[in-house]
Amino acid sequence: MEEPILKVENLSHRYSVQWAIRDINFEITRNGVYGLLGSNGAGKSTTMNIICGVLKQTEGNVFIKGVNMRENPVEAKRHIGFLPQKPPLHTDLTVEEYLLYSARLRQISRAEEDKAVTEALERCGIGHFRKRVIRNLSGGYQQRVGIAQAIIHRPDFVVLDEPTNGLDPNQILEIRHLIKEIAEDCTVILSTHILSEIQATCSYIRMIGQGTLVFSGTVDEFDNYISPSTVFVTLVEAPPIEELQQIPGVVGVEELGGPNYRLRFSDLPQEVIEKVVKTSVVKDWRLTEIRMEKTSLDDVFAELSKKKN
Repeated sequence: MEEPILKVENLSHRYSVQWAIRDINFEITRNGVYGLLGSNGAGKSTTMNIICGVLKQTEGNVFIKGVNMRENPVEAKRHIGFLPQKPPLHTDLTVEEYLLYSARLRQISRAEEDKAVTEALERCGIGHFRKRVIRNLSGGYQQRVGIAQAIIHRPDFVVLDEPTNGLDPNQILEIRHLIKEIAEDCTVILSTHILSEIQATCSYIRMIGQGTLVFSGTVDEFDNYISPSTVFVTLVEAPPIEELQQIPGVVGVEELGGPNYRLRFSDLPQEVIEKVVKTSVVKDWRLTEIRMEKTSLDDVFAELSKKKN
């Protein structure tokens, strides 16, 4: 059986007397974009830095393509590309000079370095800027240069820390598209606390809260973690709120303006919808729309953040 691309095993780390993360376990076995999600102070950055070999853990192991990061860090890091939140750019160099420098740091042979630089430039859409001094590039293009240095050695595993931080909306869309392209050939972990970034870019989520892994699954599973508890209805001939509150299973009613209402319920969703429809027909409320409302990602995030193993 093929080794996982990433295996995190009983990972724990302590700063002084306080544990930042405790007993984290997960594997990544296929290519794609994975979100490493966590609020500030949750342990996300500590986990990411250990995975990339920047920080040595107190307990546990990290395996990159079967190579133990603690025992053989040089070999493990050959498989990793890393873009920190602040790209490690030498802004007085041209883009080409900087990527040649990055290629040599990655021990790419002199015979292959020109080809590696050209491929990274083309893949990140910055070939026309190869002679441009980095400090003269916009924030979005500097970020592309940062991604180029992370993939120049064709790693199996790329970690991007807040890759769209500080960019304008157009630049964010471009970087998201680039990340998805890169993930066609390797595994990408996108570390962020921004839920919309996860929703727009990732297929899978690993979430850390209060130092422990609190969720591991797809974005859809994350979105549906908390069962919906509200129904949106449009009633052209709406009755008084008190009458709506008398529908079995309805525990609260919120006026949304005009003929629109939000009904909060405690019973099974389908049963409540059936009761609302039947009651509306009998009392001629002229129901024109009824739909289940999904729990917002912010609510799911807040709920999971409070969860403890």
